[in-house]
Amino acid sequence: MSEQIAYWGYPTNILLASGCSAEAVAWCGKAGRKRPLIVTDPGVRALPWFEKLTATLRARCPDLVIFSDIRANPSLDEARNGANFFQKGSHDSIIAIGGGSAIDAAKGIALASQNPTYLEQFEWSQAMAQYPTLADYPKSELPPLIVIPTTAGTGSELSREAVLVDTDLHIKKVITHAELLAFCVLLDPDLTVGLPPGLTAMTGMDALVHHIEALCSPLFHPMSEGIALEGICLIAQHLPKAFADGSDLSARSGMLTASAMAAVAFQKGLGGVHALAHPIGARFGTLHGLLNAILLPYVMRANRNAIEPQMNRLARMLDLDGTGFNAVESWILSLRNNLNVPHNLHAVSLTENDAEWVGQQAVADISSSETNALPLNAEQYAAIYRAAVRGRLEDVTPF
Repeated sequence: MSEQIAYWGYPTNILLASGCSAEAVAWCGKAGRKRPLIVTDPGVRALPWFEKLTATLRARCPDLVIFSDIRANPSLDEARNGANFFQKGSHDSIIAIGGGSAIDAAKGIALASQNPTYLEQFEWSQAMAQYPTLADYPKSELPPLIVIPTTAGTGSELSREAVLVDTDLHIKKVITHAELLAFCVLLDPDLTVGLPPGLTAMTGMDALVHHIEALCSPLFHPMSEGIALEGICLIAQHLPKAFADGSDLSARSGMLTASAMAAVAFQKGLGGVHALAHPIGARFGTLHGLLNAILLPYVMRANRNAIEPQMNRLARMLDLDGTGFNAVESWILSLRNNLNVPHNLHAVSLTENDAEWVGQQAVADISSSETNALPLNAEQYAAIYRAAVRGRLEDVTPF
C-alpha cells in the first residue's frame, strides 16, 4: 500500500427492475423538484418505447419538456445550448434517458445551467488540482439528475464525470463535479431489449474495458478492485447471452448491473485504452465502445509486465483454461470474435498517418493516461496505435 492517503467516495440511489423507469418523476419529487427537463438523443427519442414512457411520465408531470439536440459525441457547445434551454424553461431538475451521449450531455447541461464558465472551471485536471476530495468542491446547487441508461456499457450513470468534445481543438475533455453524481439511477432492462446485437456488443465491451482498466490501475482502491473482478465475471456470464438473444431480460439486467458497477470500479482509474480512444473518437467520430473493444488487447499486451498479478487472479475468477495473461488474452480475443468485433482499426477507416498525433494526445489525456498500469510516452502510444491499425497484435512488445 502506498504511503499516500487513499480517498474513496461511493455512489447513490440505484433501482433495478423492469418498468422502474416510470418512477423518474416520482424521484424528482423525492429530490424536492417539480419541473424536470428530459435530456435524450434523437436516436432514443425515435424509439417506439420512448413515446410510451414519456406519456407515463407526463401523467405525473403534464408540462414535461424534452431536449434532444445532441450528437453521438456530445460537445461543450451542445451542453451550453442545453443549459440555455433549461434556464429559459425554468426547469429545476434533469431526467437523462439514453446511453453515454445523453447522460454526459445532461451532466454538461446541469453544470453549465448554473454558470457557463463551470465547463472550463471543472475540467478534470484543473478540478483534481483544486478539489482533492468531494468535500472540497464548492456548493454549486446543481440541478439533481435522475438517470435512466438505455445501454449497458458507458457507466456514466454512476460517475461524477462527463466526456464532452471541444469542437475547436478536436479533443474530448473530461469535466467533473461532486454534484454531478445522479440523485437516482433507474436500471430498467425493458428499455434495452431493442438494442441491436452490434450495439449490445460494443457497449458491453466498453463496460469490460472499464472493469479491466480499473483492475489494472496502479492506484490503491481495494473496494473498486473487488467490484471490477465481479463485474468482469458478470459480463462473461451475461454479454454473450444478451448478444445472442436481445429479449433475455436476465442477461439484460446482468449487463445493466455490470455497466453500473464499472463506473464505481473506475474510481480506481482507467488507462491506455481510454487515453487512445478519447482523441480518436473526438477527431474522427468513431463510436467510443467500438474503439475500446478493438484497442483492448493491444494495450493489455503493452502493459503485460505490469499486470501479470491481476491477470492471474482474473483467470482464476473466470475459471479459464490455462493461467495468467495468456489465458485472459485468449478469452478476450475469443469473446471479441464471437461478438463480431473487428480486430483492427483499419476496419473503422483509421490509418497510420495520424499515429504521432494520437500518441501525443493520449499522453495529454491525463484523466486516463496517468492511471495506466505503466507510464507510457507518446512514442509508445503511437506504436500501439500503429499495431492496432494493422491488426498485428504480435507487433506490440511489452514495455
